[in-house]
Amino acid sequence: MKFAFVVASIGSLVLAGCSTIPTSGPTVSEVFDQAAATGPRYFDLIDIDDDVVRTLLSRPAESFHNLFSSYGKPPVPTIGIGDTVSVSIWEAAGGGLFGAPSVGGIPGAVTAAGGGSTTIPAQVVGIDGGITVPFAGRVPVAGRTPLQVQNEIQQRLAQKAIEPQVIVTVVNTVTETVTVTGEGSSARVPLSVGGTRLLDAVVAAGGAAGATPAGGAAATGGVIIGSAKPPTYETLVRLSRKGVTATTPMEQVILDPMENIYAWPGDIVTLLDEPQTFSVFGATTNNAEVPFGARKITLAEALAKSGGLVDLRADPRGVFLFRFEPSSVVSALHVPVLATGPNGTSPVVYRLNMKNVNNYFYAQRFPIENKDVIYVANAPLTELQKVFTLVNTVTGPVITGIVLSRSTTGGS
Repeated sequence: MKFAFVVASIGSLVLAGCSTIPTSGPTVSEVFDQAAATGPRYFDLIDIDDDVVRTLLSRPAESFHNLFSSYGKPPVPTIGIGDTVSVSIWEAAGGGLFGAPSVGGIPGAVTAAGGGSTTIPAQVVGIDGGITVPFAGRVPVAGRTPLQVQNEIQQRLAQKAIEPQVIVTVVNTVTETVTVTGEGSSARVPLSVGGTRLLDAVVAAGGAAGATPAGGAAATGGVIIGSAKPPTYETLVRLSRKGVTATTPMEQVILDPMENIYAWPGDIVTLLDEPQTFSVFGATTNNAEVPFGARKITLAEALAKSGGLVDLRADPRGVFLFRFEPSSVVSALHVPVLATGPNGTSPVVYRLNMKNVNNYFYAQRFPIENKDVIYVANAPLTELQKVFTLVNTVTGPVITGIVLSRSTTGGS
């Protein structure tokens, strides 16, 4: 009787402490209880089905083409204040204004046999928008094309020089450019007369080599030319134009010609190296932060990358995915908008019941997003096994001691 009493007492104490048994997280019933608890709602619990998958797949991705649809091909580049301009002048015969080795003492003049020609030293367009041309005076150039400027210079020199011909060249422009900038280096790419697309600008700046890690130097970020190139599926293109900023994967810009829009003067293009990852916890083979290894993956692929569910522990009814969703998605899913997450997002928990065979097809289509958290709950039997293991750990030595004591004394 003493033996049975001791064992029962120890067992009762262990069972009373079952709530403190170590576990990797909540069971399926605990998640449902917390979702249905009265009082403030902290998350929405949604079972994954065909409607949920179709809603998530129909969510429009951030698109350069859609966001900047009002911008087409930019107008022909013009000369701006701060640009550097060179002017070359030819005359039909020698002995004219520009037939001497120098013009007005300006160094760098060149004379050609049989006719006068001069290249005026390159000038930076002044704050007044003009440049100075000998015998033509102060010529306004800002906001005009090189062809318009050279026609005006020719008209001004027509009565002074011998059949003058003029060529105006923009040596360097600071206004008709798109900037690709980075922590290690930067490039200002001039826009071509025929139009420059985003990928043209990226290539001209040195490509997507060494894109700035997102979240680090990416706040000021851009392209670091000369370091190892990340995969295109890990590179994001961020375009800032006239106060509007959008980000899309580099692979999308490459694959979809509609996304490779024309660059406009003043654009800032930033390339970000952002490896996409998801985290896995609970009854899976591998609890870790796992990289996508591709631009897009599904829930089925994510579970496979984590090693799958552990047979002796996992509850296949309890595969949960935690994510902050924007209000537009939450409304489309017909659940309350909580707006308690970052930037007004709502915490949502998606549940996949893998006991239902149909749900495997949904898992093959359910899209994983960057920084998703997947949790696989333990099966109820697992918790019971822990209780028995704990009881045996505590009572085993006691029972062994009692048995040895009785064998020594010869009775109870």
